[in-house]
Amino acid sequence: MGEESHTLHIFFFPFLADGHIIPTIDMAKLFAAKGVKATIITTPLDAPFFSKVIGKSKTVSDGIHIQTIKLPCAEAGLPEGCENIDSIPSPDSVPTFFAATRLLQEPLEKLLLEQHPNCVVADTCFPWVTDSAAKFGIPRIVFHGTSLFSLCAMESMRLYEPYKNVSSDSESFVIPNLPGEIKMTRLQVPPFQRNPESTGFIRLLKEMTESDMRSYGVVVNSFSELEEVYAEHYRNVLGRKAWHIGPLSLCNRDTEEKSHRGKEASIDAHECLQWLDMKEPSSVVYLCFGSLAKFPDSQLREIATGLEASGQQFIWVVRKSKKDGEEREEWLPEGFEKRMEGKGLIIRGWAPQVLILDHVAIGAFVTHCGWNSTLEGVSAGVPMVTWPVSAEQFYNEKLITEVLKIGVLVGAKKWVRLVGDTIKWEAVEKAVKRIMAGEEAEEMRNKAKLLSQLARWAVEEGGSSNSDLNALIEELGSLSH
Repeated sequence: MGEESHTLHIFFFPFLADGHIIPTIDMAKLFAAKGVKATIITTPLDAPFFSKVIGKSKTVSDGIHIQTIKLPCAEAGLPEGCENIDSIPSPDSVPTFFAATRLLQEPLEKLLLEQHPNCVVADTCFPWVTDSAAKFGIPRIVFHGTSLFSLCAMESMRLYEPYKNVSSDSESFVIPNLPGEIKMTRLQVPPFQRNPESTGFIRLLKEMTESDMRSYGVVVNSFSELEEVYAEHYRNVLGRKAWHIGPLSLCNRDTEEKSHRGKEASIDAHECLQWLDMKEPSSVVYLCFGSLAKFPDSQLREIATGLEASGQQFIWVVRKSKKDGEEREEWLPEGFEKRMEGKGLIIRGWAPQVLILDHVAIGAFVTHCGWNSTLEGVSAGVPMVTWPVSAEQFYNEKLITEVLKIGVLVGAKKWVRLVGDTIKWEAVEKAVKRIMAGEEAEEMRNKAKLLSQLARWAVEEGGSSNSDLNALIEELGSLSH
């Protein structure tokens, strides 16, 4: 790589949410492994989590530094200690939280002045960083944490507003100026986008878009073989600079690194692997809906009923804990866990997802289509049942089911922040059976396995993502001379 990469110093500034923090840690590890000095900027509350995860990395922990800047919660109208969007009291506090992150601008600029890194890789949710970095003549690179397919689709929706040309919420329209005939309905578009009254979020989106355009470029947690057509569209038609450097999760090579990625797991990783070791290859369905989606009890009951009716073995991650001394949980059908003994495993809380997906016994993944989960499913070579909830998840569903053809829809029709669209147990049963057995399932599994191979090749020496990463480091090195 030459000498310049060894003097290169990059700030990594993730948005304060688990789904943004985890890939940023992986990214910092990737750069540090190339000899770059990586500094992660975070809040004092999240810092111990970073230290713990980085400490488990056998190769690069020395090259990664942590700097904290305080989020003044009281000043922002947030409860003290609310330094992560996953800890906000209610969905209504989301706009307040986004507004609060602007108060990080002054402390960040102080750090930029003191340390003058060669580059800042900052989350798209911090649009103001482009100006802050420019004050000191430092290039800012944007990290979106999603695919170029979704970025292209969102840009077409922003420019052409095709949802305004249909007469009802359920009538479909084609996303204009996007390769492939991708259809959506108005219900799948975020309400703040279709409703001009949602000024706060629309203003933020506008700022993000403008800031992205003025930035040095975009790093993408994906690999070019997965979305080649859309990478070309993004670079050549939209005229943006982008580097594919993923799948980032693949930098975690051994069991310990995989099991410590993310929060403290609610189950012992080895216990989980032992349970899977007793199962046949591709015989277990894994269900997890990310760190933000919170389904009501009635929906969890439908999932349980559908799983039981499908007759399939499963591992199901539920964001709930067993209440002290309470035998029966209201969201579970009577006697469910007893009947499912040995056949189903419920993990209440956080699961070592990458470790589970990589196990040979996993045959399918029921997912909310968050980009981290989607890419982890692709990397593991596992077909998916798609159940989008919010954010850009309906676009990711299109990529999985229509472009890559490695998944089936459960039938979620409506963008609903946090709680998800209501799905009946019959739909759960049908989708799970369809992804696990039969000719179509076999076909999807073979496609998924091929993509997994391509993903792993991409991050190896000479692979597309590895080459993009080298090129980016070299370019940043030449800028600083």
